[in-house]
Amino acid sequence: MSYSTADSLRHVTLDDVRGAQKMLTGVARATAMEGSRHLSQLVGSPVHLKCENLQRTGSFKLRGAYVRIAGLLPEERAAGVVAASAGNHAQGVALASSLLGVHSTVFMPNGAPLPKISATREYGAEVRLHGQVVDETLAAAEEYAARTGAVFIHPFDHPDIIAGQGTVGLEILDQCPEVGTIVVGVGGGGLAAGIAVAVKAVRPDVRIVGVQAAGAAAYPPSLAAGHPVTVANPATMADGIRVGRPGDVPFAIVEELVDEVRTVSEDQLSAALLLCLERAKMVVEPAGASPVAALLGEPGAFAGPVVAVLSGGNVDPVLMQRVLRHGMAAQGRYLAVRLRLTDRPGALATLLGVLSAVDANVLDVSHVRTDPRLGLAEAEVELHLETKGPAHCTEVGHSLREAGYTVID
Repeated sequence: MSYSTADSLRHVTLDDVRGAQKMLTGVARATAMEGSRHLSQLVGSPVHLKCENLQRTGSFKLRGAYVRIAGLLPEERAAGVVAASAGNHAQGVALASSLLGVHSTVFMPNGAPLPKISATREYGAEVRLHGQVVDETLAAAEEYAARTGAVFIHPFDHPDIIAGQGTVGLEILDQCPEVGTIVVGVGGGGLAAGIAVAVKAVRPDVRIVGVQAAGAAAYPPSLAAGHPVTVANPATMADGIRVGRPGDVPFAIVEELVDEVRTVSEDQLSAALLLCLERAKMVVEPAGASPVAALLGEPGAFAGPVVAVLSGGNVDPVLMQRVLRHGMAAQGRYLAVRLRLTDRPGALATLLGVLSAVDANVLDVSHVRTDPRLGLAEAEVELHLETKGPAHCTEVGHSLREAGYTVID
């Protein structure tokens, strides 16, 4: 169901969010807020992390899903619910439905990570795999709803969903009454809209900043156009905010109440995830780390105290490994070099000795002798190194060239 701008603002109020908070008592956790000394020093004022990655099911999505399903009529509950998601919304709908005694069917793309599929099933949903991308999965879920009468639970485009997500904003005001800026990741916009409704009604002076991945940033052009527009082929590691079009209901609220929507790069996302893991000891998915990425990108742009919402922690271990290596590379702590050397006994040992002298830790070595591009007495070596930062990377490259090696890249 879609709503006009006027309807959406009328349908989601502070009273709605407070009602949702009462409904969620004993269901959703009032998640912790942790201070970050490192980010506080960087920003120049206190920075707190709102840890929705520690919420039940691993993200804020349970809040909105429970409120939406709890509000269904008895005959609607009897028909069951259906949702489409690659992960967080799926788990939120599955658990909420189980708690309320409602049958749920969740469509997930064929490429969804196995841990997320398993978790969704364990929370009680019937999982159906369909399509390769979420748009195909969404179409299948909508067709199922039309055919069976099951109620489609949209991940962000409904007032009840937004009211549930807005309870995060009420908790922020309770835990950090002096908050000056709230930074929150934005996909379809449900979480940002809910927080904005709750916070602006009580503290209109609080600045609310949304954050999108640059490769999936539908809000900036939509806000410029004055209506939701679609971004073709959104691409980002942050699958939780990889949404091609804002929802009609949250867009109207974001346009009215959110002060700014920023974008962050993939390098900033991976660096933020790495920082959360190393400094805050928090496992956070890329979408959940997007507010931290914004703080890293321009720390002086946020008036404190700042609350950054870590919206989720459901990250596939394989993706985590890739993102961490990407983050280390972005920080100059991981270096890949390819070079040529004379193919003779002891040449590789000599090369490794040069690297040892500059304290570069060799993680992997690939040694090629048979490539037709190589001369008769040449070999090519590709090395993956663990380094200590950009200055150390420069030192490693300089030492290799000083030793007479030709560095290709």
